[in-house]
Amino acid sequence: MAWFTGWQKALIGAAAVLALSACQPNSLSFQGTDVTGATLGQDLSLTDHNGQARHLEDFKGKVPVVFFGFAQCPDVCPTTLAELVQVKEALGERAKDLQVVFVTVDPERDTPAVLKQYVTQFDPSFLALTGSPEEVSRVAQSFRVFYAKVPNQDGSSYTMDHSAGLYIFDKTGNIRVFARHNAGAEALAHDIGQLL
Repeated sequence: MAWFTGWQKALIGAAAVLALSACQPNSLSFQGTDVTGATLGQDLSLTDHNGQARHLEDFKGKVPVVFFGFAQCPDVCPTTLAELVQVKEALGERAKDLQVVFVTVDPERDTPAVLKQYVTQFDPSFLALTGSPEEVSRVAQSFRVFYAKVPNQDGSSYTMDHSAGLYIFDKTGNIRVFARHNAGAEALAHDIGQLL
Protein backbone atom coordinates (compact mmCIF):
# COMPACT_ATOMS: atom_id res chain seq x y z
CA MET A 1 0.00 0.00 0.00
CA ALA A 2 2.89 2.36 0.75
CA TRP A 3 4.26 1.77 -2.78
CA PHE A 4 0.86 2.62 -4.28
CA THR A 5 0.70 5.81 -2.22
CA GLY A 6 4.16 6.79 -3.50
CA TRP A 7 3.05 6.07 -7.06
CA GLN A 8 -0.06 8.19 -6.50
CA LYS A 9 2.10 11.02 -5.14
CA ALA A 10 4.36 10.83 -8.19
CA LEU A 11 1.34 10.91 -10.50
CA ILE A 12 -0.14 13.89 -8.67
CA GLY A 13 3.24 15.65 -8.78
CA ALA A 14 3.58 15.05 -12.53
CA ALA A 15 0.05 16.34 -13.11
CA ALA A 16 0.87 19.49 -11.12
CA VAL A 17 3.99 20.11 -13.20
CA LEU A 18 2.01 19.69 -16.42
CA ALA A 19 -0.70 22.04 -15.15
CA LEU A 20 1.88 24.69 -14.25
CA SER A 21 3.67 24.40 -17.57
CA ALA A 22 0.35 24.83 -19.36
CA CYS A 23 0.02 28.19 -17.61
CA GLN A 24 3.41 29.38 -18.90
CA PRO A 25 3.50 31.32 -22.19
CA ASN A 26 4.34 29.16 -25.17
CA SER A 27 7.85 29.58 -26.50
CA LEU A 28 7.89 32.18 -29.24
CA SER A 29 8.38 31.21 -32.85
CA PHE A 30 10.26 33.83 -34.87
CA GLN A 31 10.55 34.19 -38.61
CA GLY A 32 13.97 35.79 -38.17
CA THR A 33 16.90 34.03 -36.50
CA ASP A 34 16.26 33.38 -32.81
CA VAL A 35 19.37 34.66 -30.99
CA THR A 36 17.93 34.49 -27.48
CA GLY A 37 20.75 34.25 -24.96
CA ALA A 38 23.35 35.99 -27.14
CA THR A 39 25.25 38.92 -25.66
CA LEU A 40 25.16 41.07 -28.79
CA GLY A 41 24.75 44.80 -28.38
CA GLN A 42 25.21 45.10 -24.64
CA ASP A 43 27.68 47.98 -25.21
CA LEU A 44 25.09 50.19 -26.92
CA SER A 45 25.99 53.61 -25.56
CA LEU A 46 25.98 56.61 -27.92
CA THR A 47 24.38 60.04 -28.38
CA ASP A 48 21.05 60.48 -30.14
CA HIS A 49 20.23 63.07 -32.79
CA ASN A 50 18.87 65.40 -30.07
CA GLY A 51 22.20 65.38 -28.19
CA GLN A 52 20.98 63.04 -25.43
CA ALA A 53 23.18 60.19 -24.19
CA ARG A 54 21.49 56.86 -24.87
CA HIS A 55 22.13 53.41 -23.45
CA LEU A 56 20.42 50.08 -24.03
CA GLU A 57 18.79 50.35 -20.57
CA ASP A 58 16.95 53.50 -21.70
CA PHE A 59 14.72 51.37 -23.91
CA LYS A 60 13.50 48.94 -21.26
CA GLY A 61 9.74 48.63 -21.47
CA LYS A 62 9.96 49.03 -25.24
CA VAL A 63 10.99 46.70 -28.05
CA PRO A 64 14.08 48.31 -29.61
CA VAL A 65 14.95 47.44 -33.21
CA VAL A 66 18.57 48.41 -33.86
CA PHE A 67 20.28 48.58 -37.22
CA PHE A 68 23.40 50.17 -38.67
CA GLY A 69 23.73 52.37 -41.73
CA PHE A 70 24.47 55.90 -42.94
CA ALA A 71 22.43 58.84 -44.18
CA GLN A 72 23.88 58.83 -47.72
CA CYS A 73 23.13 55.12 -48.17
CA PRO A 74 21.43 54.73 -51.57
CA ASP A 75 19.37 51.60 -50.98
CA VAL A 76 19.63 49.34 -47.91
CA CYS A 77 19.06 52.00 -45.24
CA PRO A 78 16.10 53.86 -46.74
CA THR A 79 14.48 50.55 -47.68
CA THR A 80 14.84 49.32 -44.10
CA LEU A 81 13.45 52.53 -42.63
CA ALA A 82 10.50 52.40 -45.04
CA GLU A 83 9.83 48.77 -44.02
CA LEU A 84 9.83 49.79 -40.37
CA VAL A 85 7.23 52.47 -41.12
CA GLN A 86 5.06 49.70 -42.60
CA VAL A 87 5.69 47.59 -39.49
CA LYS A 88 4.45 50.42 -37.27
CA GLU A 89 1.32 50.76 -39.38
CA ALA A 90 0.69 46.99 -39.21
CA LEU A 91 1.10 46.91 -35.42
CA GLY A 92 -1.34 49.76 -34.86
CA GLU A 93 -1.70 50.84 -31.23
CA ARG A 94 0.92 48.33 -30.06
CA ALA A 95 3.58 50.23 -32.04
CA LYS A 96 3.77 52.81 -29.25
CA ASP A 97 6.14 50.38 -27.51
CA LEU A 98 8.38 49.94 -30.58
CA GLN A 99 11.59 51.98 -30.74
CA VAL A 100 13.53 52.10 -34.00
CA VAL A 101 17.22 52.89 -33.38
CA PHE A 102 19.43 53.74 -36.38
CA VAL A 103 23.19 53.69 -35.60
CA THR A 104 25.41 55.53 -38.07
CA VAL A 105 28.59 53.90 -39.37
CA ASP A 106 29.62 57.26 -40.87
CA PRO A 107 30.05 59.59 -37.89
CA GLU A 108 32.29 61.94 -39.92
CA ARG A 109 29.41 63.05 -42.15
CA ASP A 110 26.39 62.02 -40.09
CA THR A 111 26.15 64.87 -37.63
CA PRO A 112 23.22 64.92 -35.21
CA ALA A 113 21.47 67.49 -37.44
CA VAL A 114 21.91 65.35 -40.56
CA LEU A 115 20.69 62.25 -38.72
CA LYS A 116 17.67 64.03 -37.25
CA GLN A 117 16.55 65.23 -40.66
CA TYR A 118 17.17 61.79 -42.15
CA VAL A 119 15.37 59.46 -39.73
CA THR A 120 12.49 61.73 -38.76
CA GLN A 121 11.42 62.12 -42.39
CA PHE A 122 10.40 58.45 -42.12
CA ASP A 123 8.84 58.69 -38.64
CA PRO A 124 9.23 61.32 -35.90
CA SER A 125 9.68 58.63 -33.23
CA PHE A 126 12.70 57.02 -34.91
CA LEU A 127 16.03 57.70 -33.18
CA ALA A 128 19.47 57.95 -34.73
CA LEU A 129 22.65 57.45 -32.70
CA THR A 130 26.17 58.67 -33.30
CA GLY A 131 29.42 59.27 -31.47
CA SER A 132 33.12 59.54 -32.08
CA PRO A 133 34.61 57.10 -34.60
CA GLU A 134 36.00 55.13 -31.64
CA GLU A 135 32.62 54.98 -29.87
CA VAL A 136 30.82 53.87 -33.04
CA SER A 137 33.48 51.22 -33.63
CA ARG A 138 33.06 49.88 -30.08
CA VAL A 139 29.28 49.63 -30.44
CA ALA A 140 29.53 48.03 -33.90
CA GLN A 141 31.94 45.44 -32.50
CA SER A 142 29.50 44.62 -29.71
CA PHE A 143 26.92 43.78 -32.41
CA ARG A 144 29.57 42.10 -34.61
CA VAL A 145 28.77 44.57 -37.36
CA PHE A 146 31.27 45.09 -40.17
CA TYR A 147 31.67 48.45 -41.90
CA ALA A 148 34.37 50.10 -44.01
CA LYS A 149 34.90 53.32 -45.92
CA VAL A 150 35.13 52.81 -49.70
CA PRO A 151 36.56 55.81 -51.62
CA ASN A 152 35.13 56.58 -55.05
CA GLN A 153 37.36 56.37 -58.13
CA ASP A 154 38.75 59.89 -58.02
CA GLY A 155 39.01 59.92 -54.22
CA SER A 156 36.79 62.98 -53.88
CA SER A 157 34.23 61.21 -51.73
CA TYR A 158 33.36 57.80 -50.34
CA THR A 159 30.58 55.40 -49.54
CA MET A 160 30.29 52.89 -46.70
CA ASP A 161 30.11 49.13 -46.93
CA HIS A 162 28.30 47.72 -43.90
CA SER A 163 26.50 44.69 -42.53
CA ALA A 164 22.78 44.79 -43.16
CA GLY A 165 20.39 43.32 -40.62
CA LEU A 166 18.16 44.23 -37.70
CA TYR A 167 18.68 43.36 -34.06
CA ILE A 168 15.41 43.05 -32.15
CA PHE A 169 15.40 43.21 -28.35
CA ASP A 170 12.60 42.39 -25.94
CA LYS A 171 11.17 44.76 -23.34
CA THR A 172 13.69 43.65 -20.71
CA GLY A 173 16.70 44.57 -22.88
CA ASN A 174 17.60 41.06 -24.03
CA ILE A 175 18.34 40.43 -27.69
CA ARG A 176 15.91 37.95 -29.21
CA VAL A 177 15.94 38.11 -33.01
CA PHE A 178 18.30 38.87 -35.87
CA ALA A 179 16.37 39.73 -39.04
CA ARG A 180 18.15 39.82 -42.37
CA HIS A 181 17.87 42.84 -44.66
CA ASN A 182 14.78 42.56 -46.86
CA ALA A 183 13.03 40.24 -44.39
CA GLY A 184 9.90 42.18 -45.28
CA ALA A 185 7.47 44.19 -43.18
CA GLU A 186 5.15 41.23 -42.62
CA ALA A 187 7.87 39.01 -41.10
CA LEU A 188 9.21 41.88 -39.00
CA ALA A 189 5.74 42.76 -37.71
CA HIS A 190 5.22 39.09 -36.80
CA ASP A 191 8.41 38.88 -34.74
CA ILE A 192 8.16 42.33 -33.16
CA GLY A 193 4.47 41.80 -32.41
CA GLN A 194 5.30 38.71 -30.34
CA LEU A 195 7.68 40.74 -28.19
CA LEU A 196 5.36 43.70 -27.63
